[in-house]
Amino acid sequence: MNTRPDELEAFKTEINLSELMASFGYQLDRKASSRNSASMVHPDGDKLIVARGRDGHWVYFSVRDSGDNGTAIDFVQRRTGENLGHTRRRLRAWLRAPLTDAPPRPDPQTYAPSLEHITRDMAQVRARFEEARPLTGHHRYLVEDRRIPAELLSQPAFYDRVRVDPRGNVLFPHFTREGLSGFEVKNAGFTGFAKGGTKGLWGSRKGEDDNRLVIAETAIDALSHAALAGHHRARFVSIAGELNPIQPELITSAIGSLPAGGLVVLAMDYDEGGDRLAEQLSRAFERAGRDDLELRDDRPPVRGTDWNDVLQTTTPPPLSPGHGPGVG
Repeated sequence: MNTRPDELEAFKTEINLSELMASFGYQLDRKASSRNSASMVHPDGDKLIVARGRDGHWVYFSVRDSGDNGTAIDFVQRRTGENLGHTRRRLRAWLRAPLTDAPPRPDPQTYAPSLEHITRDMAQVRARFEEARPLTGHHRYLVEDRRIPAELLSQPAFYDRVRVDPRGNVLFPHFTREGLSGFEVKNAGFTGFAKGGTKGLWGSRKGEDDNRLVIAETAIDALSHAALAGHHRARFVSIAGELNPIQPELITSAIGSLPAGGLVVLAMDYDEGGDRLAEQLSRAFERAGRDDLELRDDRPPVRGTDWNDVLQTTTPPPLSPGHGPGVG
């Protein structure tokens, strides 16, 4: 017979929390889920992010209520109001499935059958990101302070690549091969990165006929370059400052996805840091082994400035689907 600590540990590690949530009426949102996190949505609007930690524990975080998080035990107690004794009996019956006296299982289409392990911090990062909403119109910081044209932000290439959190901060999501890894946080007088997150690449959506890749230091600089030089047939990515160990490989992969005859633009700041990054990114270009691509170092005209500085003092050309130095 298991001791109480053994049983509690079994509840945390052996019960698929996504499946348990489905038995409470939650449904898997496949578009907002990945191989290491599941987004579970209830008809009443409640939204939970489920993950499996490095220690094997299934955990969840509420998108609406930062105090609503924990394991299967916490989930049940929050939804039923039961004490620990009643919750243990409920979860004990769940562990006995598929025995005949166990509760019926939900439809497998309504939950994630398995999840790869991630850190608890990363699960929190994804919950915070899901709390934010895609930017669909004007944002004072971006349009008035940074002079990013609202029309540019409304282009399909940038849809859901810019979000706004409940505090009004602008979020630029970063991705690795595993999915969302973190996000840049911007607002007037404030720049940061998601606590517990890891820098990958922020990027615009890919178009089938893209033949240009523009690499900038920040998402603001990438959008500024798009406003000034055009976004037609182009992909934009940012590294959010200095390169970390995983970003060069991501850059090389992005370069490798361009079609023959394409163009890679290094839109770095025109300063010592930009010089250093341009050298590092040039090496990433060489590792891609794409002799059929052109590499262009495109800096602001004045030393000590970045592309948003240029946008601040320049009237960008009218936005046009065909505007910009696309190649081919």
